[in-house]
Amino acid sequence: MNTHVSEPKPGSTVPAPAEVAIDVVAPAEPAAPPRKRRSRRVLLMVAIPLLLAAGGGYFYLTGGRYEETDNAYLQQVKVSISSDIAGRIATVNAAENQMVHAGDVLFAIDAEPYRIALDQANAALGSARVNVEQLKVSYATAQTALSSASSTLEIQQATFDRQNSLVTQGIASTATLDQPKLSLQTAQNAVATAGQQVAAAAAALGGDPLIATDDHPAVQAALAQVALAERNLGKTEVAAPADGVLSQVASLNVGQFVATGTTIASLVETSDTWVEANFKETQLGAIRIGMPAEVTIDAMPGIAIAGTVSSIGAATGSEFSLIPAQNATGNWVKVVQRIPVRIDFAASEAPLRSGMSALVSVDTGRSTLDKLQGK
Repeated sequence: MNTHVSEPKPGSTVPAPAEVAIDVVAPAEPAAPPRKRRSRRVLLMVAIPLLLAAGGGYFYLTGGRYEETDNAYLQQVKVSISSDIAGRIATVNAAENQMVHAGDVLFAIDAEPYRIALDQANAALGSARVNVEQLKVSYATAQTALSSASSTLEIQQATFDRQNSLVTQGIASTATLDQPKLSLQTAQNAVATAGQQVAAAAAALGGDPLIATDDHPAVQAALAQVALAERNLGKTEVAAPADGVLSQVASLNVGQFVATGTTIASLVETSDTWVEANFKETQLGAIRIGMPAEVTIDAMPGIAIAGTVSSIGAATGSEFSLIPAQNATGNWVKVVQRIPVRIDFAASEAPLRSGMSALVSVDTGRSTLDKLQGK
């Protein structure tokens, strides 16, 4: 603000200036820095990374005990249902996804041709037994003929000896020996022939004239044919080999002709269930047979099933493929392989189905710290 002061006139009295109070404001002193707050910030900046590092190190050292994989699937025994004999289906007693028990008849094949075959086999068996009895009679006849020929030989031998004695003494001429000698030779030939007939009859009886009729090879063969015919007749009814769920029965229809060994249905056995976990080859170093495992089925989240490692695969899955991988090429890329590990667990009342996905965790019993310490 500009102040104008006029000079006083002559003869005038100039009043004394009034005292003006002037307040002087002292400059403000700078505030002290918040040392405590800054110290806290530094402490947090140092402590938090240390805590994170310590926690990470702790979890790293105490971890590594469990080997996990989600490349795991439930497995159940699958049996192909087929007929041991050929024929036309007469009856069907099964349906798709039907629960069956061992021994339940699934379907039946027309049994009439096999009944006829059984009758033929029984007739052949009877004929074989008759033939054996006839061979025994032939053997007895051959023995009788041999005995008769032997008696005739003795008589002819005695006649020849007497006549030869007379010729030796000079009482009879040598010409009188011709007829006794011829008769003797004829008797000897008859004995030899009868002996051959006895041997042939014995050979026809298997070398044992006293053999039982049903022990003869021909009868044994006939008995085998009867047994086969009975078996085929019994196979006209196809039964379930075990408890399980029947599937893929679309081709099982009345009137359809079934060839021997042709698969016409499948049976999934529900009594035996296990998990096939495909672990990476880098995980197998810590897994041993007998280690405890925990199985979680994707279809039943939150339910853990206790299991045990029962076996480790002998090779990777690619080794059993029809066309194994050929790695001897210039563009080869290393791929971590997987080995199947079987996990067995106790029977569960849950509706488990073959092929379900699962998560498997194997307790190796050794943490990373234990491995570093060589325990």
